[in-house]
Amino acid sequence: AQFVESGGGLVQPGSSLRLSCTASGFTLDSHTIGVFRQAPGMEREGVSCIDKYGSTYYADSVKGRFTISRDNGQNTVSLQMNSLKPEDTAVYYCAATLDGGYLWWVTNKYAFWGQGTQVTVSD
Repeated sequence: AQFVESGGGLVQPGSSLRLSCTASGFTLDSHTIGVFRQAPGMEREGVSCIDKYGSTYYADSVKGRFTISRDNGQNTVSLQMNSLKPEDTAVYYCAATLDGGYLWWVTNKYAFWGQGTQVTVSD
């Protein structure tokens, strides 16, 4: 099983990025997918989640700016990130679990992790 993130980059404040998490070796629609981020010197934190039933969850810091979605045909979960701020700068990771969305922000719920993709928001 493998999980690959893509879509990171360097953008200016106020810009948008779309992260994609593509799975191989397992089907995403039977899993709850979480997106986490980790800034230098900080703990890994939950950003968003789409559970295996289709319910979505967001950290307060990204509500109204980020939208998570799933494309079962492409076996991909995407995170649309709008109105990016410098404090969104971090390495972003996707993770998968067979559990539901309860306590979605807890990292040890997740069995599979991607390698991460860097998002930098700066002038």
